[in-house]
Amino acid sequence: MKRAGSEDSNGVITSTRGRKATKTHDSHILNHINDYMPYYVSVRPLDIFCWGTGSMCELGLGPLAKNKEVKRPRLNPYLPVDKVKIVSIAVGGMHTLALDAESNVWSWGCNDVGALGRSTAGADEQLKDMDADNSSDDEDGNLNDLESTPMMIPKQNLPPLQEGHKIIQLAATDNLGCALFDNSEIYAWGTFRCNEGVLGFYQDKIKIQHEPWKVPPFSKYKIVQMAPGKDHILFLDEEGVVFAWGNGQQYQLGRKVMERFRLKTLDPRPFGLKHIRFIFSGENHSFALTKEGKLYSWGLNQYGQCGVSEEIEDGALVTVPQEVILPEDVNVKWVSAGEHHSLLLTQDGDIYSFGRLDMHEIGIPKSDLPEETYKDVHGNARAVPIPTKLKNMPKFKTVAAGSHHSLAVAQNGIAYSWGFGETYAIGLGPAGEDVEVPTRIKNTATQNHNIVEIGGGGQFSVSGGIKLSDEDAEKRAEEMGDE
Repeated sequence: MKRAGSEDSNGVITSTRGRKATKTHDSHILNHINDYMPYYVSVRPLDIFCWGTGSMCELGLGPLAKNKEVKRPRLNPYLPVDKVKIVSIAVGGMHTLALDAESNVWSWGCNDVGALGRSTAGADEQLKDMDADNSSDDEDGNLNDLESTPMMIPKQNLPPLQEGHKIIQLAATDNLGCALFDNSEIYAWGTFRCNEGVLGFYQDKIKIQHEPWKVPPFSKYKIVQMAPGKDHILFLDEEGVVFAWGNGQQYQLGRKVMERFRLKTLDPRPFGLKHIRFIFSGENHSFALTKEGKLYSWGLNQYGQCGVSEEIEDGALVTVPQEVILPEDVNVKWVSAGEHHSLLLTQDGDIYSFGRLDMHEIGIPKSDLPEETYKDVHGNARAVPIPTKLKNMPKFKTVAAGSHHSLAVAQNGIAYSWGFGETYAIGLGPAGEDVEVPTRIKNTATQNHNIVEIGGGGQFSVSGGIKLSDEDAEKRAEEMGDE
């Protein structure tokens, strides 16, 4: 796929995910995005690595029961770099979407409510024989083969592909998939959930959408970016207006949703936020970066994950966007957030984190917690409500948050992780223990790769990397002190 931007020595560029600047209006959007696009997309296809717990087919490593727990990054054998040519990934709560060089969409994971955008009916699923003498908790039958194996969403279900348009971004929530095309058309599938169960997909007309469906236009300007949460998604148009769609019970939509109208208003709607340069989302809270560099947040804030106050209150909600408390010299490049924690990457490559620390999600050692740390009645440190810089760290180029774990890629292409370890989503081996501070993911499969994309789900992680030349691999090994 033709990419705009400057390619580095590893075949990586700052990109608009394949946007074609064929018209004056498109060129305006292209320049607008390139001003601040904070993550890398490969010109060359990526090796895809998956790890964590995949009892709901999240890992995409095939149906064998032995693939349900993968404790370190493993190369996905179904996405060979010489054939499939994946160039971008989007990681949801229990599923993953991947974009190839021809703008095809691949998916794997849980498809209970249509999140894969393709049919998995008629799958060969072998369940455990509970009466068998050799049955055990560790081997409880194979997985659904059509969910656990990466497969392409049929092209005919994405009409813009037939007209020569390209996908510029994929987005995945817990139960939804979304594709944004270069002509600003949006196709979505799946559903949104709420506290009571399935909320619905679009107004009161569609409950669950099993195949890609064209979202009716909701802005007179082109949509340039999406930011998925757990059960909501944000959209940004080229004029800097933010739209929100999905569940709003924690005010993650930036507006109050009346109970009696929550289905009729289940569509992308603006909520008064303008002049925005980029959007981000946690599971139940959201962020927006203004053109002047100010960061705003709203939504669930019971652990200070919105970063707007030193005060912690159980069940706290930020009902309208408020400015995040940041040092004056911090220039925000990227934000990624989980259920109760948030990560902020600066233009200088530093990470600031805030929110819950019960499972070490924020990566700050308890021996070096800031004064603002919230402690419970027993004196136990529970949360850091103000963005706090991680110390003694390398410079990073991207960050990603799973529900309760965190990931980051250093500028030299080496991945780090920290947080909740029981599900092995941090990829640091069989110990299964929580990890307090960012720790290098070092294993045979990825040690000679430049990791350029990474994402965290509920209990798993996915990364994409480009294999280094022997010379570059040897040079990096010397720099890192590897044997």
